[in-house]
Amino acid sequence: MTPDKTTLTSFTVTEADAGKRIDRFLGEQLENASRTRIQKWMEDGAVVVNDETARKSRVLELGDAVRIEIPAEKTIGRVEPENIPIEIVYEDKYLAVVNKPKGLVTHPGHGVPGGTLANALAYRFKSLSDFGGSDRPGIVHRLDRDTSGLLVVARDNATHAALSAQLAARDIHRTYRALIWREPPPEGTFDWPLGRHMKDPVKRAVIQPDPRGIPGKAAVTHYRVTDWYQFAAQVEVTLDTGRTHQIRVHFSHAGFPVIGDTLYGGGESMLGRVPPLFHSSAAALIKRLNSQALHAAKLAFTHPRTGKMLEFTSPLPEEFQNALKFLEKFRREDEEID
Repeated sequence: MTPDKTTLTSFTVTEADAGKRIDRFLGEQLENASRTRIQKWMEDGAVVVNDETARKSRVLELGDAVRIEIPAEKTIGRVEPENIPIEIVYEDKYLAVVNKPKGLVTHPGHGVPGGTLANALAYRFKSLSDFGGSDRPGIVHRLDRDTSGLLVVARDNATHAALSAQLAARDIHRTYRALIWREPPPEGTFDWPLGRHMKDPVKRAVIQPDPRGIPGKAAVTHYRVTDWYQFAAQVEVTLDTGRTHQIRVHFSHAGFPVIGDTLYGGGESMLGRVPPLFHSSAAALIKRLNSQALHAAKLAFTHPRTGKMLEFTSPLPEEFQNALKFLEKFRREDEEID
């Protein structure tokens, strides 16, 4: 092992993964590492199977020991540091937890060259991981622009790799609060694979089946209703996976779009499906929201270096709280819903 590399704990290939190519396997285990980055590690000889350097065409067998030596992080390059105020909920020399406000993009992308959380992090911290790419310093998982709440940031590649592995193993627990239209069942699970929308590249959609022969990525969302209203509900949501727009797409597909989410039918287009008696009230609710009522309220994970379980909570933003106050007069008691 070269001294400037950090070894990620080996993976052992199970029966479920036997027969997969090594690059696909690593893409699943290291959920937020790009395919290009994984292939670069393989080209550099950083991926080892049973103590032998692995080629990307390597097909895994049951019991194979896979080890990847993650290169040490380099100086932040492509993201320009910007003095953007951000709320740091927790930090140590390995990681930080940030409470992202609504309206802040997580990292630069198409049409968004700067002004993002990544730019703010590059300004706030002297060192961050580049595990996910130099354009995403420290970013372990993302939140949509108009989704507020908690996310974890890695300050070195070893920590990032370990957190990414926790994500893939579903050991990072994320709980969201959302306001949705209409009256869903009291609790449920959406197990619908997601992929790019066939007609709109910005959107995601349930892919089942995909006529192009392209499989969707597994996506599982659990929810329970915490409060009922005459034309809406507040739900607590937990995720087994973290796909782009997952909560928004799943609830929209189920017929209960997130209130204020114009991209997935939660805006004024939903008013026609609200009982006529509450049409004007529903319209007034939309005006109180600048975008979707969705907040990452809780985050829990095991610290990769100390082994300690960390748990964080974030209060609902003012806009969300104001929407709840408005809805209070439309509250329905349990006995009204059978």
